[in-house]
Amino acid sequence: MKYKNFISVDLQKDFTDSNGKAYKPRPCVDFIKNTLVPYFKKNDLRTAEIISDYRQPRPGDRGDCCWPGTSGYESIIPNVIKLGQVWIKCMNSPIWIRENIGDASKQPGIPYQDGPKFQLWLDQEVGPMNKMIEVVLFGLTADCCILSTAQELNWRGYKVLILKEAVDNASGDKNEKDMILNNPPLKNWASVISWDDLIKS
Repeated sequence: MKYKNFISVDLQKDFTDSNGKAYKPRPCVDFIKNTLVPYFKKNDLRTAEIISDYRQPRPGDRGDCCWPGTSGYESIIPNVIKLGQVWIKCMNSPIWIRENIGDASKQPGIPYQDGPKFQLWLDQEVGPMNKMIEVVLFGLTADCCILSTAQELNWRGYKVLILKEAVDNASGDKNEKDMILNNPPLKNWASVISWDDLIKS
């Protein structure tokens, strides 16, 4: 496999566990747990990780989940395959953060954008911008947070690929997922790669 830079997005139990606040059955979760993670372990691969703190207040978004300190906030990505520092966002795009993000003991602040801080994280976990570094995204969801992350990476000069079997859309519907992956706007910002092509590369 030539691809070495991976980022997982929003693989938290509020989205992936049947008891989660925002759970829907999504086939990619089983693929990630039973195929992707074991492959990473076997081949000593690592992934950077983006997770969410979706507590209110979040003007413009009524969602309220992934509370730090709860099981819904927990990631399903094992620590053994994670790179160093997890990035925590509070809106769909990863550049949105806030005061006390990820801190269960404190009230979260109002979301604001910090693109330079996000870039510092990318520099550390993936590599510098404008070098056409290839990054493979997986996680949730293709029509929301994966899309927003792909846009941010693309604008910074990274070449973005999305692992088909390891993403799903918000609804979990396969036909809808295929439509999202094979058409704009997602195709404007990323290419889709299959698992077979990934491991054969």
